[in-house]
Amino acid sequence: MKKTIIIIGSGFSALAASCYLAQQGNSVTIYEKNETIGGRARQFKKDGFTFDMGPSWYWMPDVFERFFNDFNKKSSDYYELIKLNPAYRVYFGVEDFISICDNLEAIQTTFETIETGSSKKLATFIKEAKSNYDIAIKDLVYRPGVSPLELITPQTALKLNQFFSTVSRDVRKNFKNERLIQILEFPVLFLGAKPTKTPSFYNFMNYADFGLGTWHPKTGMFDVVRGIEKLALELGVTIKTNSVIEKIVVTNKITTGVLIDGKHIQADIVLSGADYHHTETLLDKPHRSYSEAYWESRTFAPSSLLFFVGFDKKIENTTHHNLFFDVDFNQHAIDIYDQPQWPEAPLFYANFPSKTDETAAPKGMESAFFLIPLAPGIKDTEALREEYFEKIITRFEQITQQKIKNNIIFKKSFCKNDFVADYNAYKGNAYGMANTLLQTAFLRPKLKSKKVKNLFFTGQLTVPGPGVPPALISGKLVAELIHKSIRS
Repeated sequence: MKKTIIIIGSGFSALAASCYLAQQGNSVTIYEKNETIGGRARQFKKDGFTFDMGPSWYWMPDVFERFFNDFNKKSSDYYELIKLNPAYRVYFGVEDFISICDNLEAIQTTFETIETGSSKKLATFIKEAKSNYDIAIKDLVYRPGVSPLELITPQTALKLNQFFSTVSRDVRKNFKNERLIQILEFPVLFLGAKPTKTPSFYNFMNYADFGLGTWHPKTGMFDVVRGIEKLALELGVTIKTNSVIEKIVVTNKITTGVLIDGKHIQADIVLSGADYHHTETLLDKPHRSYSEAYWESRTFAPSSLLFFVGFDKKIENTTHHNLFFDVDFNQHAIDIYDQPQWPEAPLFYANFPSKTDETAAPKGMESAFFLIPLAPGIKDTEALREEYFEKIITRFEQITQQKIKNNIIFKKSFCKNDFVADYNAYKGNAYGMANTLLQTAFLRPKLKSKKVKNLFFTGQLTVPGPGVPPALISGKLVAELIHKSIRS
């Protein structure tokens, strides 16, 4: 039976869900509060420079393929991928860096030159990570988080101990060199939690990194947004921007639509891909499934201080993706998760898309994206932003042995206050809710409202968790739940 469905927001999970719901034969309309679609994956252009404002790492290409295959399509029908080599570079000091190549054999060779015997240990470690990847990403994450029984399979029973150990413990058990340890702990940061708090089972992220490689859509991650938008439009989805949802209308514990500019837009079903906490503030208190105390008690992934910078020359001694781990990794993690504050010496990430994509900057120039992970909810001022830009750009110059400050044409910052203003993000978080043991699968906020009939949720605060591939999966899971509810 065809239903009228309203989707709030146009991030990856919302766009994915719209495709599945339209494929089922429903009438689907997306309402996006901002001028352009994409949610955190919006695009920013200025003076001939182009930037992805959010996700910039294309990992788990098989998940994207599986999404498009569900519509008898391929990702290549919508965008072109480039495999990066090196995938990324990690800096530990002046002329002290490790480049991660685009294949496991070469990475093993790199490890062996740094720590004798580590290549064989890495092969064994990645074999286990691949086993976990095959269980998690090909099966478990495609379950809706309704029951703890979803996690109990013959395969997971054999790995039960991995849910009670941590990624950090397992890595340190096998490797002694601190630089190699940090490289192996880095991928779980995409899950929004400390390696010391992330279950060992999540080492499947290391297979996503070393086994599947790092890719780049030809002209940036917004290519993927445009690709899914095109698919959605082909399936009959309507997309309306500059549409702020003022309230979710509920009558007799059943949603009947939303209010936009004071007008009641009717729908049989409402699905929110917006921030989960914010979405519940659009409901009267009796209709909210989670209290403020609940949200306050959750462990959230970091916020970020971002800088989008245009340079009037090419930047040397760097690659496309660059991680600067020349300061205390553990102290920065403490400053995010344990004692929330601005870090004295921050780790940071520098992305130069114009190294791969010539359309990202005018000829002879460079576009750059700098990111510092921060605790959500901390103070955010222009003065602090400037202070921290000066810190990281000074270190960047020292470590890469070049002067670039005077070559800046412009820079735009984006931090906690902007995440709140533009995305209604709880405490200005950038990546959602962390995937800790007690915030995994059925322990995350539910895809289906417990209080309001025909109200559903999708995205990084619900199942399966933070990241672009999980967002696509979240869209599929909620569409299946909605389809099931329509048939029942």
